[in-house]
Amino acid sequence: MAYMSQEGYDKLIAELQRLEAVERPKASAAIAEARDKGDLSENSEYDAAKEAQAHLEDKINKLKQTISEAKIVDTSRLSTDQVQILTKVEMTNLTTKSKMSYTIVSENEADLRAGKISIKTPIAQGLLGKKVGDEVEIQIPRGTIKLRIDNISIA
Repeated sequence: MAYMSQEGYDKLIAELQRLEAVERPKASAAIAEARDKGDLSENSEYDAAKEAQAHLEDKINKLKQTISEAKIVDTSRLSTDQVQILTKVEMTNLTTKSKMSYTIVSENEADLRAGKISIKTPIAQGLLGKKVGDEVEIQIPRGTIKLRIDNISIA
């Protein structure tokens, strides 16, 4: 089961519709065009088009599975007492004194540029269940990071 926001769920639905309505017909047209070029046994264009179609169908199937397993979180019922999915965490790196802010989201909604990190990342895992004022040491690929939670809000 994947917990996500309504916004994240809506984006997945829109992406699925785009893949099925736009990309799938394009893939079929590419196969038909390559097939019209003759001998299929030595037609690399045809093979490439078939492979692209297989990747597209795989992507569509994975998206459908994610959507079917999605559980939309009602953000009005979330609490800011502790860090949990869909909360925005403002914190200070105690080593560098730099401030950072992340919203913890489902794996499908993660977007580092937008400040959204997957609940499965080491930082998110280290923050879950913690409260404002807590100091945590989290093991990340580059070593250990020491953070103090300054604020928790609803994203």
